[in-house]
Amino acid sequence: MPAANRYSTPPVGQGFEAVVAALDWARIEAELDAHGVGLTGRLLDVGACAALRGLYGEPAHFRSRIVMARHGFGRGEYQYFAHPLPEAIAALRPLVYARLAPIANRWNETLGIAQRYPGSLDQFLALCHAAGQQRPTPLLLKYGAGDYNCLHQDLYGDLFFPFQMVILLSQPGRDFTGGEFTLVEQRPRMQSRPEVVPLAQGEAAIFAVQHRPVEGTRGAYRVNLRHGVSRVRGGERYTTGLIFHDAR
Repeated sequence: MPAANRYSTPPVGQGFEAVVAALDWARIEAELDAHGVGLTGRLLDVGACAALRGLYGEPAHFRSRIVMARHGFGRGEYQYFAHPLPEAIAALRPLVYARLAPIANRWNETLGIAQRYPGSLDQFLALCHAAGQQRPTPLLLKYGAGDYNCLHQDLYGDLFFPFQMVILLSQPGRDFTGGEFTLVEQRPRMQSRPEVVPLAQGEAAIFAVQHRPVEGTRGAYRVNLRHGVSRVRGGERYTTGLIFHDAR
C-alpha cells in the first residue's frame, strides 16, 4: 500500500469521532477481505500512547493480570481493564465497532452464518451480557526481551464479534526490536500462510478473530486464522487490544 495512505496522520486534536471518520475505510475493508487484516495509520499520538503505557503499573485500572508462561500462552504478560475503561479505549471501541459491523454481517451472509450484529456496540454488548458474558475484554500487553505470544484466537464465549483491533503503543527500533504482529491462515488442504504485520507507534491493525471468507471455484469457503507476536529481541513492547465482545 502507498506509504502516504498508511501513515497519514488523522486529526487527533479534533476528537476520536473525527479520527475514526478520517480513516480510509474502503482500503481497510479491502485489506480485510483480501488478507484478514487491515491497517489504520496512526490512531493515537505519542502522548496518548505514553498515557496508556503508564497505566500498566496501576492495578486499580485492571480486573486481572495474566502471566503467559504460567498458561503456555508464550512469554510476557497482560492485564484486562476494569470498568471504567480508559478514555481513549472507551471512545474508540464503539466508533470502530459501528464501522466493522456491516463488514461482519456481509462476511456471515457470504459464509451462510445466521448471526447478525446490531449497529451499535451497546446493543451487541447487551446480547453478550444476556448470554452470560459480562466481563470487559480490552487489555494492555507488556513484552520484554525474549517474550512472545503463541498463535491463538480470542473468543471468550459462545458469542463473539469477528474482528478485533490492536494498537502498538511503543516505537519500533527505539523502544524495542523484533516483536512483529503475526497472523497465520490455515487453508483447507493447503499449507498455512503467514502474514507479518509491521506497525508504527500509535497505529492499529484490525484483524479477523477466527476466520474469513474466501471465494473458491465452488463458492465461498472459510479459512481459519490465528494471531500472535514473534519474539521481542530487545527492549519493551506495549500494545493495547480492543476486543468488542465481553467474556464469561
